[in-house]
Amino acid sequence: MDAEETTYINISPLIDMVFILLIFFIVTTVFVEETGVEVEKPEAASAVHLDKNSVLIAVTSKGQVVYGGKEIGVNGVRAIVRRLMNKEDMPVIVQVDEGAKAGLVVRVIDESKLGGAKNISLSADLP
Repeated sequence: MDAEETTYINISPLIDMVFILLIFFIVTTVFVEETGVEVEKPEAASAVHLDKNSVLIAVTSKGQVVYGGKEIGVNGVRAIVRRLMNKEDMPVIVQVDEGAKAGLVVRVIDESKLGGAKNISLSADLP
């Protein structure tokens, strides 16, 4: 070997592999859809964290039923839950404002069950 001849490491395959991994992680990432409204939840002593992907529906103290930042009303709950349950069996989490009417919450839970939800939880703040 001559003193002037240099060798180098070809990193093109490494860069290709990094881009393939990046695309893989982007495609397989689960995005959580927030309800889009701020809800003041009461504290519960028996509250637990749910780690699975879930359907988040909010019930505000003004009587609004919100999913994905849009007011859907009680009549829109069943269609949204049915559409999302066709893709994957997920729990429905109802985020209830402390001042929300109990009758409205019961109607949202009932519409979720009619939409095919098997697991429905109420969201509360952890103590």
